[in-house]
Amino acid sequence: MADDGRAKRLKSSQDGGVADAEVAELRGRVFELESEIAKLRQEILQQAGGIAALESENEQLRRRGKGEGNHEVLPIAVTRVFTVDLSRVDTSIVSHVTSFLTSSYELLNLALTCKSFGWRQPASTLNWSLVEDAARQTVCSRASDDEMGCLPQYVRGTATWLSILHRYEHLLMFDVLLGGYIEHRNGNKIAVCAKEGDYERSVAVSSSYVMKSGAHYAKFQITGEPDIGIVRPMPGLAAGAYQEEFDFFDRRFYTDFRAQRVDDWGYSEVHACAFSCDDGEIISTAWNDDEIDIQWVEMEGCQSGDTVGMLLNLDGGTLAVYKNNRRLRVIKDGLSGSYCWYASVVDRHAGMDAVSIKRGTLPNSDEATAT
Repeated sequence: MADDGRAKRLKSSQDGGVADAEVAELRGRVFELESEIAKLRQEILQQAGGIAALESENEQLRRRGKGEGNHEVLPIAVTRVFTVDLSRVDTSIVSHVTSFLTSSYELLNLALTCKSFGWRQPASTLNWSLVEDAARQTVCSRASDDEMGCLPQYVRGTATWLSILHRYEHLLMFDVLLGGYIEHRNGNKIAVCAKEGDYERSVAVSSSYVMKSGAHYAKFQITGEPDIGIVRPMPGLAAGAYQEEFDFFDRRFYTDFRAQRVDDWGYSEVHACAFSCDDGEIISTAWNDDEIDIQWVEMEGCQSGDTVGMLLNLDGGTLAVYKNNRRLRVIKDGLSGSYCWYASVVDRHAGMDAVSIKRGTLPNSDEATAT
């Protein structure tokens, strides 16, 4: 059979078709790569713009930091101070807001805020400042008659209502120490501790808080085994005259005690009564030559860390003891007249007694209302 060249042409035609397909595929691939390159260039431009912005901010920070050396520092925020014209504010509104501030510390901070609060108000009848009036209202609305009698009287230029409120908040303190073996703990008058002297007793009296009527509740945080109780107020007793051992149940001092008697003592012959935290012993005296009344009523004692509560109810004439907010029992009845809280401490071999005092809220609200 003769070769007419058709086979060669057919092969050539087939080869050409394959080449065209490969070229088309390559062209498509090149287009995809060019498109991807264009996207990358765009991202690079965006990143370059961000870098430029960061470099510009960095330069600004460097310039601000030149005054402090070559360190790169953050900018300092400057707080703007705004002035408010309080003359446009109704004083009744301010007084109402002030009534929510109940402590002398909060009111003092308010008085220091601006003159409008701390300075005397010409419009006020008594020429008081807003803070002074708020302090007066707080004291008069909270203090009982007995407590008002323990507070200093308001005298312009001598005692401010703010200072009277502060005194009201710290009515209970051991302001009189009797005996040479006792001291205030860390200089704080709400707490006392025994000084070195083996079993040499001394006492601390809350003499500025005299209880004459109603119900009064105090809490004593104890260390060791102190005695805690009530005693007649004796403002004329010279504390400096007793620099050795001292006790309200020491017959050597009975004459001194009886010399302090006033009508406010009332008719009860219980002039001092104490609860021993050691074993629950109860002791009382009329400061005469009779035997001291000592009772042990199978009542549990207390130990370091306990809180001893005492409720003196002069309406009912009773003295009750609590241990860690749990009522133990009434330890004395037939009480009348005026009394003060007191504590007696000793330096024992096991350690020195210590006591702190504060007003408390009566655990059992149905018993009486504490003041």
